[in-house]
Amino acid sequence: MASFTPLHDPERDAHVGVPSLQDAIARARNVLAEKGQANIHSQDEMIRAATGLHWVLLDLLAALDAERGVQ
Repeated sequence: MASFTPLHDPERDAHVGVPSLQDAIARARNVLAEKGQANIHSQDEMIRAATGLHWVLLDLLAALDAERGVQ
């Protein structure tokens, strides 16, 4: 089996700064609209969409946790 680097490693990819909830929601909407236009038949576009959505989701969850006082 080939080795790989996972998309997310909590130790490697710790949040440096957490956006405000309002900013995280706005960014999530923008990225969702942008990635929704990706060509489903393009492997490159699907990888880019998955990666972009992954990061925006992490930011959104971090902002929600911060808003609730959860670490």
